[in-house]
Amino acid sequence: MAAGAATAAAKGNGGGGGRAGAGEAGGARKKKGPGPLATAYLVIYNVVMTAGWLVIAVGLVRAYLAKGSYHSLYYSIEKPLKFFQTGALLEIIHCAIGIVPSSVVLTSFQVMSRVFLIWAVTHSVKEVQSEDSVLLFVIAWTITEIIRYSFYTFSLLNHLPYLIKWARYTLFIVLYPMGVSGELLTIYAALPFVRQTGLYSISLPNKYNFSFDYYAFLILIMISYIPIFPQLYFHMIHQRRKVLSHTEEHKKFE
Repeated sequence: MAAGAATAAAKGNGGGGGRAGAGEAGGARKKKGPGPLATAYLVIYNVVMTAGWLVIAVGLVRAYLAKGSYHSLYYSIEKPLKFFQTGALLEIIHCAIGIVPSSVVLTSFQVMSRVFLIWAVTHSVKEVQSEDSVLLFVIAWTITEIIRYSFYTFSLLNHLPYLIKWARYTLFIVLYPMGVSGELLTIYAALPFVRQTGLYSISLPNKYNFSFDYYAFLILIMISYIPIFPQLYFHMIHQRRKVLSHTEEHKKFE
């Protein structure tokens, strides 16, 4: 799930479904874009997703103003959060059918990591929903996705404001660690309840002669952040320098 937190800057090339990988240098390389129908669809998809995450942002602000506290704000945006984050599964299809030139495997990994955190952790372990750590990753994701989908929309329309480009390749410096921290703390908070209830675990003996320890699985996921987080973070730092320096050079020649 550390890869899923990298959404601030390491996704795609403006096609609406790509994520980290070969498509990342899209800001500095010209690529053949999708056809007219695919472009129209991707514009609509990105506009809808931008609007959806704006709804989540507004919901958070309204709930905070109404309650006067940031505690347990998750409940005010639970439904739209689940809906629009799950809607990102379409990005895997975009890559699979070729309208977005990004890796299907990498996109699947990064989309599913977030969907997993939403459904298999936060939804399944009700006790963690009031944790402040949930709000931490929700805020990071919300700001990230508003910027990212706006970036894709304007890129597809060939009218990308520099401010949005700058935000996409800069705010991750804070948002990525913030999101990762929220994700790790949420999984950690879920561990005692998973162990106590045996959630999603399969014990022997059974007719399939198969066992699965969901508690240990979550610990392995947390450990996986150790090698993944630094690699992705410094990759994004490199991409920021590459893309924004290219933009500055282009301005000088105009």
